[in-house]
Amino acid sequence: MEQTAIVTGASRGIGRAVAAALAQGGARVCINYLRQREKAEELAARLTAEGGRVMCWQADVADRAAVEAMADAVRRRFGPISLVVSNAGIAGQLQFQDVREAEWDRYFAVNVKGAYHVIQAALPDMLHAHAGSIVTVSSMWGLRGASCEAVYSATKAALIGLTRSLALELAPTGIRVNCVAPGVINTDMVQVLGQETLASLAEATPLGRLGTPEDVAAAVCFLAGEQAGFLTGQVLCADGGFIV
Repeated sequence: MEQTAIVTGASRGIGRAVAAALAQGGARVCINYLRQREKAEELAARLTAEGGRVMCWQADVADRAAVEAMADAVRRRFGPISLVVSNAGIAGQLQFQDVREAEWDRYFAVNVKGAYHVIQAALPDMLHAHAGSIVTVSSMWGLRGASCEAVYSATKAALIGLTRSLALELAPTGIRVNCVAPGVINTDMVQVLGQETLASLAEATPLGRLGTPEDVAAAVCFLAGEQAGFLTGQVLCADGGFIV
């Protein structure tokens, strides 16, 4: 069945790979971005040239009105929304005693409230159709916790709780809700750690390498698609075995 998807945070990294994979698989895709307009438009142009049906939309997922405007634009362009990939997120390393309230609030506003906004904005279409798929992007640190990343880990743990609870609540309507928990993925977000730290993390990963955005995209597309039709409430760790 053809899907109409919103992928948040899709101008780069994991979201970019997810948007590309979905479009190449035949889905109609909204590439959401906040600041990276050129990267989003470059991706849209490439996918369109390949025959994909995509659109770009700027919206801060922490802004309810902006998210609702995006959902309305998607409906006008592509029809009812049947897939949400809640990927937009922010990360950083801070000792807990140095975390300011504004930083705490922004992390939760983007990573958790952003998911709340985009899922609620799309949910009426899925409830009407008695079908649909929601995939949240958490992190292995949401399952295990990470030193100097307490705020980030807390937001990602919250996404897992949201996923499992929504899966139970929405199952009678035929809507599936699942989660991908990536490990250390080679994106701009982790490059700030430095090559020495990244090499150490690759060595600590049983498969012996960092993940790629495409590795995570494959997991998202699996959970989003009909081949995972009997899966809901699941957390799929795409982490190379890091937290086995």
